[in-house]
Amino acid sequence: MTEKIMNNDTPAAGNFIRAIVEDDLKTGKHSQIITRFPPEPNGYLHVGHAKALCHNFGLAEDYNGLCNLRFDDTNPEKENDEFVQAIQDNIRWLGFTWNGEVKYASDYFDKLYEFALWFIDNDLAYVDDLTPEQMREYRGTLTTSGKDSPYRTRSAAENHDLFTRMKDGEFADSAKVLRLKINMSSPNMNLRDPAIYRIKRSHHIRTGDKWCIYPMYDYTHCISDALESITHSCCSLEFEDHRPLYDWVVDKLFTAGLLPARPRQIEFSRLVLNYTITSKRKLTQLVSEGLVSAWDDPRMPTIAGMRRRGYTPQGVRLFAKRCGISKSPNVVDIPFLETAIREELENSVPRVMAVLKPLKIILTNFVAGETGSRSADFHPQHPEFGSRLCELTQEIYIDQDDFQETPEKGFQRLTLGGEVRLRHSYVIKCEEVIKNADGSISELRCSIDPLTLGKNPEGRKVKGVIHWVSATKSIAAEVRLYDRLFSVENPDNVEGHDFKEFINPHSLDISTAYIEPSILSVKPEDHFQFERVGYFVADRYDCDAAKGKLVFNKTVGLKDNWKK
Repeated sequence: MTEKIMNNDTPAAGNFIRAIVEDDLKTGKHSQIITRFPPEPNGYLHVGHAKALCHNFGLAEDYNGLCNLRFDDTNPEKENDEFVQAIQDNIRWLGFTWNGEVKYASDYFDKLYEFALWFIDNDLAYVDDLTPEQMREYRGTLTTSGKDSPYRTRSAAENHDLFTRMKDGEFADSAKVLRLKINMSSPNMNLRDPAIYRIKRSHHIRTGDKWCIYPMYDYTHCISDALESITHSCCSLEFEDHRPLYDWVVDKLFTAGLLPARPRQIEFSRLVLNYTITSKRKLTQLVSEGLVSAWDDPRMPTIAGMRRRGYTPQGVRLFAKRCGISKSPNVVDIPFLETAIREELENSVPRVMAVLKPLKIILTNFVAGETGSRSADFHPQHPEFGSRLCELTQEIYIDQDDFQETPEKGFQRLTLGGEVRLRHSYVIKCEEVIKNADGSISELRCSIDPLTLGKNPEGRKVKGVIHWVSATKSIAAEVRLYDRLFSVENPDNVEGHDFKEFINPHSLDISTAYIEPSILSVKPEDHFQFERVGYFVADRYDCDAAKGKLVFNKTVGLKDNWKK
């Protein structure tokens, strides 16, 4: 049954993998656990990776173990150093530290080649000349058995010679592959003589042009785990059917005394975030086709995108913890993610006033030097954040949504002839509405009740409180308002349609906001609550207060008003 998470309850810290770890430590099977996080350097980490890395690094943290960072760099044509660096930056940003030096599957290429020769010499692997199409035909189906390749009976000596010549570059790309000799009749398709090496002339980011053969993932990963003495190799549920192959390879080499450890693979469900895609191929399309600005576009589900949007490491880690670890499909709605971010920001960032849709007010009885202003704390529960002066001037801006000339039922903000309190200031009354020739409102004329600075008016109640900024002393800033990138819940799974058809044309709205002058000391990645609007972050690249360029990204609203 699909586990769809929508509430705010935090699951218990325990899960079936932690139970396994605790039992292994209790029984003495392991004195220390070693986990690993094995990303491919062919794209940026996304929200699904965030869950996985929080799990793997979190296990190591909680049980005084170690977690290795090992790049699975076995597919050289799609890998580059930008992705390697970005992944390391993402992990550090989330607050995790890997064990020792960064590791790479390519660190073990020589050893993997030696082990392949061992399999060949022990009649457990053979060089196959079948084309990819023929291999698929010979492999059979889920309901029909496969059949042996005509090259399966080659002698160990012949296979050894052919594989050596593959390494030396004698054959064309894809002309031959090395396959393990397991069982073409196995009900598990992964055990039907899987290919473990292919010929691929492609420059490698670390080994250059040394190799023209590269090992396959299933072969590389399990051996790399064993060489690093990984105790618990946690991966997504899609690899459950690959576990018998993982164990077969490790057991053969371990029994022969060629490996120092026999790691255990454990699978858990991957994270699916609605209104999002996490396919690296499709995320690459979004970037390469200019449909988003970059991998760290705040609309992207990448960790870099979440950081630029203003999500915090603590918020992302809280989200990952609440998602939990199980075998059930882990389908999560966007508000569940946003709630975790909002809760973490609630008590950790200062609050200021900003107006995104300005409507000018002239305070008709304002008297310079006499009309007062008040100081206000940056956070009502955190006086240590300090305070600032909310300086009132004769001309101010309020938000257009806070005024209705003819109020609808239940409207409790400013109306013609009505009163409202300005946040941290006076009660004002709207006396006149000034309009343009087309009938739109150009400004309001309002009067101040001079006895209400820090006091309630006598003899009447004023229910509404609205935010405002000085029209003459506020600071103009660019604000980027983000919505979900896709307009349907499962953009990756609509039959007969390309996922790009569902890109939300309103996923980004850029406008000018007016913010109180205390914002001038902002630094990139400073977070704020714009009161009554939402949480915002100073863009880590484009915001430069010293040059007078202020740019803020909306992180999340003050409450869950997200609509499907």
